[in-house]
Amino acid sequence: MHDYRWQKSSYSNAAVNCLNLAAAPDGTFRLRESDAPETVFPVTREGLAAFLAVIKGHGVRPPVRNR
Repeated sequence: MHDYRWQKSSYSNAAVNCLNLAAAPDGTFRLRESDAPETVFPVTREGLAAFLAVIKGHGVRPPVRNR
């Protein structure tokens, strides 16, 4: 496993519900939840931006489906 420099979200509670973010050497990011630090999710810059938009309440547009 890599030795990432994890940063805790400023919105995280001091004891629980902590989301950690780290930059990977390849330009992508890693996310993990503090209760399960061994589970690490790789995410692209675009994926991270979409995730942040959703949790900030801005949402994302659903894909357009052909009818």
